[in-house]
Amino acid sequence: MKRKVVVITTGGTIEKTYDEIEGTLSNRGSSLREMLKRLRLPYTQIHHQDLLWKDSLEMTDHDRQMILLAVRNFLPQKIPIVILHGTDTMEITAKYLYDRLMPVPVPIIFTGAMKPFGFEDSDALQNFTEALYAAALVKPGIYISMHNMLWEMPGVRKNREMRTFEKVETG
Repeated sequence: MKRKVVVITTGGTIEKTYDEIEGTLSNRGSSLREMLKRLRLPYTQIHHQDLLWKDSLEMTDHDRQMILLAVRNFLPQKIPIVILHGTDTMEITAKYLYDRLMPVPVPIIFTGAMKPFGFEDSDALQNFTEALYAAALVKPGIYISMHNMLWEMPGVRKNREMRTFEKVETG
């Protein structure tokens, strides 16, 4: 029996692609299918929903509301959810969901990348794989998964100097 995981894609660096003609990186569509081709997941069934193709710096509360509605639609199925999201505002969206959904019946794991999937030294596939694994193991809640670490919301922020995330005191 395969375990099910919902993957919602919203854009961000993890899904940016390089346009050779224009010499630009942008969000033109999801890279998830390409990532899945590189993974062996005989015990996992992925349900993929493309929601947005945006750099997270361009996300608005309207976009966060769309993410919230998509997550709410899947919660009755009691299937873990992984959200691919840009790292620049990931903690803002994770907190937005936390404030509106807690308690949740399943793990909701946010992940992204500092370099796009397809670049030789990208962290995208590692972070995605770790988020899938975390979704199978952790208790219900909202988390950020990056670079072999998992942080439970709230109280997580991006550490730009270290190019990853960290837990901060909430109070």
